[in-house]
Amino acid sequence: MNTCDCCGNSYDKAFQIMVGGTSYTFDCFECAIHKLAPVCAHCACRIVGHGIEAGGAFYCCAHCSKQEGVEGAIDRVA
Repeated sequence: MNTCDCCGNSYDKAFQIMVGGTSYTFDCFECAIHKLAPVCAHCACRIVGHGIEAGGAFYCCAHCSKQEGVEGAIDRVA
């Protein structure tokens, strides 16, 4: 059995994800998200979708990016 790199659970259906040449083992997508998903620079939530990248920082939405001074970010086109 493989051991999850996030929670330490040993699980026969664990899977691996390769990121930047490093291999990680997880027992579920929740653990993979917790370990690998970027964190919003404003509200600190995990960014599971596309998010917004500006000035080297990641944001979960346009609102959070605007709170940090990013101009021009929008969540949708009217």
